[in-house]
Amino acid sequence: MKFVPKKTAILLASLLTLGSAGSASAETQWHMPTPYGDANLPTQIAHQFAEEIKNKTAGDLDIIVHSGASLIKHPEIPRAVKTGQVQLGEVFIGIMGNTHPVFKHDNIPFLATTYDSAEKLWNAAKPEVEKQLNKEGMMLLYTVAWPAQSLYTKSPVNSLADLKGSKMRAYSPSTSRLADLMNTSPTTVQVPEIPQAFSTGIIDAMITSPSTGVNGQAWDYLSHYTDVRAWIPKNVVVVNKRSFKRLDKKTQQVILAAAANAELKGWAGVRGKALEDTKTLADKGIIVSDPSAELMAELNKIGATMIEEWKAEAPEVEAILSNFNQ
Repeated sequence: MKFVPKKTAILLASLLTLGSAGSASAETQWHMPTPYGDANLPTQIAHQFAEEIKNKTAGDLDIIVHSGASLIKHPEIPRAVKTGQVQLGEVFIGIMGNTHPVFKHDNIPFLATTYDSAEKLWNAAKPEVEKQLNKEGMMLLYTVAWPAQSLYTKSPVNSLADLKGSKMRAYSPSTSRLADLMNTSPTTVQVPEIPQAFSTGIIDAMITSPSTGVNGQAWDYLSHYTDVRAWIPKNVVVVNKRSFKRLDKKTQQVILAAAANAELKGWAGVRGKALEDTKTLADKGIIVSDPSAELMAELNKIGATMIEEWKAEAPEVEAILSNFNQ
């Protein structure tokens, strides 16, 4: 028998476990990458989701949550789930906008700007999102909404003229287009890279949640937060269809029940989290202000343009908007 060093054997065993698409056998271990750190509400809910499944299966299914993009980089998570490299994963829905326009629905600015309207938009988009995920070998488990996205800058902004020529963070097709329409230069920067990107001048501004600002200690590198509440995006947790189907029916039902609980926690928790984190920004010295009428008029005009552009991308978009506007 060929000798295999102990460390190598452990590494091989880990890779085999990670690469497996899953099985219905006892003590199955699954891997769940998520792009955000443990201080974020979606990641906290992911840990609770995994813990509920472990408890209710008596440890037969153990889901390891890999937070902060520690296992797989954010843009690569959908492909990793689709191919079975990992069994399930969490991803910002808008980052999949290049795959199909239905994934852009909650990155369209000023379409749904309250939590009630965002939940209504999700219910309108969900059937189309599920269809597309199914085509790609994935199944929807749950979503968690982020607080409304607002504008972070190094100086006051009263109109788009104050931003002209600046470098705006982008992280999805829709945010890149928004930056273009704002006469700024879109620059792709993922969440873990934000502090360094601001400090080194790679970006000058961004539109993101108060939670992202707090977790990245935005007060260290910028000074203004203009509460434009442009949209309310979501993370989606998806599972590899083959992995799911290989589980016994009882375990499948445990996962679906835990997913339903996770989604309820997300919608219930996001409102309070938004208020809490906005207050933290102010307490840490960032100037938090409401947008001027001029700025909002300019941004709403851009939003209307992006909605019309989105409509033209696919017939499924018209179905989403029709359901949303009922």
